[in-house]
Amino acid sequence: MEHFIVSARKYRPAHFNDVVGQQAITNTLENAIDSDHLAQALLFTGPRGVGKTTCARILAKKINQTGEENPDEDFAFNIFELDAASNNSVDDIRNLIDQVRIPPQVGHYKVYIIDEVHMLSSAAFNAFLKTLEEPPKHAIFILATTEKHKIIPTILSRCQIFDFKRITVTDIKGHLANVAKSEAIDAEDDALHIIAQKADGALRDALSIFDRVVSFSGKNLTRQAVTENLNVLDYTYFFQVTDLLLENNIPSLLVLYNDILAKGFDGHHFVMGLASHFRDLLVCRNQETIDLLEVGEQVKVMYLEQSKKTDQSFLLSGIEIANTCDLKYKLSRNQRLLVELCLMQLASLTFEGEKKKSKRFIIPPSFFVSENNNVEEKVPVVSNETIPSEINASQVATVTETITPKEVVSEEIIQEKVIERPKIKTERATKRVSALSLKSIQKKQQLKEELVAKAVDKEDLPVTEFSEKEFLVAWNDYTKKVEKEGKFNLLSHLTMGVPRLEGSLIHLEFPNSTIKVEVERAKYELMQFLRKALNNYEIDLAIEVNETAIKKYAYTTQEKFEKLMEKNPLIDTLRKEFDLDI
Repeated sequence: MEHFIVSARKYRPAHFNDVVGQQAITNTLENAIDSDHLAQALLFTGPRGVGKTTCARILAKKINQTGEENPDEDFAFNIFELDAASNNSVDDIRNLIDQVRIPPQVGHYKVYIIDEVHMLSSAAFNAFLKTLEEPPKHAIFILATTEKHKIIPTILSRCQIFDFKRITVTDIKGHLANVAKSEAIDAEDDALHIIAQKADGALRDALSIFDRVVSFSGKNLTRQAVTENLNVLDYTYFFQVTDLLLENNIPSLLVLYNDILAKGFDGHHFVMGLASHFRDLLVCRNQETIDLLEVGEQVKVMYLEQSKKTDQSFLLSGIEIANTCDLKYKLSRNQRLLVELCLMQLASLTFEGEKKKSKRFIIPPSFFVSENNNVEEKVPVVSNETIPSEINASQVATVTETITPKEVVSEEIIQEKVIERPKIKTERATKRVSALSLKSIQKKQQLKEELVAKAVDKEDLPVTEFSEKEFLVAWNDYTKKVEKEGKFNLLSHLTMGVPRLEGSLIHLEFPNSTIKVEVERAKYELMQFLRKALNNYEIDLAIEVNETAIKKYAYTTQEKFEKLMEKNPLIDTLRKEFDLDI
């Protein structure tokens, strides 16, 4: 078996022109060499795999070339690479300083490339300061790091800094296409684009992924092979999901999401990919922003076609919903349900259901249009769809039997027969309240009393006079009833003080609003009991809150003792006599 060399080493650039995606830096270094303006201390900083060490080696080789030697001469004796991750002590720096004093045997410069320089200790940095500031004429230092913020400012101030940027997807894809051509590999454009996206701006990572996928698929590199090997969610899923969203097909959406999870993909990546898909569709809608779409030519056509089906408001709302789901995903306890809810919300964006404010009539309004106080003869149309739930079938039959096309109906009869329906509907619509808060419970109780008051004619109800003594007896009977029912919390509130009677109005005073709300819940039952017991249906209850009122009820042991002392002061004498504690 032949020795295999990975593509990252085999296709490492040997000249500045071969460096991918760092045109500004390579041009600057070439011009500095040509004009003899090269600094003796350089700092190359940037993310991994973007060409920092490669440019350092090319620079070290080029400054030693005079044009007379072999072009393949690498000047290995003049280039010293030091890994600061493993050689980060003061002794290592001192050995380096001792070697710097010796001039080169071949060439003009000795180049010291210190990789991962941020790993040096503080003492090593300080030992390196003087040599870095004033090195010998034949010495050039090139420091490379991925974390510039970890280098002390005194080192940074002595170096000429070059910031390497991430390599774009287009540049990586172009380089991979050249490598595939050199290796006689038939690679699809979409396959190379997926590898370039997966590399995240690092060309070395892209070449490593390329080698792995080629080992899996052989000489024919397809998009399907890349997505399968890299476990990347294929973009075709997002096109299917978007089509189902536009069709409001929630069942198929949930089934498709289940298939995605069954293939081992993460729901979080799916949500992020869906948000990016919406963003790409939004970009395609405008010719000015279409260049921001970093996809292959085949996929770009698919994006352009689907962007014509989608509305801008749908895409903006979709991005917002998907982004919200992305932010909540890690904190959610049921992450699958969170994504499914997100999909259901997205599918509901374009759904046009029944209009909630549509006006429906049992009898069309044109039937009641009159000319010269006469009613036009028109046949009323009655259907099951127009019958509201508040009116039963018998009422509809009564209305349809009363009004016929052949009869001349007066306005009084029409009002008598038909006007009842909107009253019922209006009353129910205005009296509908929720029961999710204390105020809504109170409101619901008041409505209940109003309905009872309307159902019974107050003129027919008895109003018998009663004395305060009779009222207190009825009040005590109700407290006993509450005690038998086990409502001890309500019992403590009702026995907290003595109710005050003014005519038929009962006044209760409590120290806080919490007690008031709890008593108001039982107000309906309390009023019904007292009205029946006293045979007076004008009795009503008024509850007031007085937070400044003096406590009339003893809760703690100390308060109970003080209450007893008010009734009998000798109790304190008894306590002192027997030396008792409370």
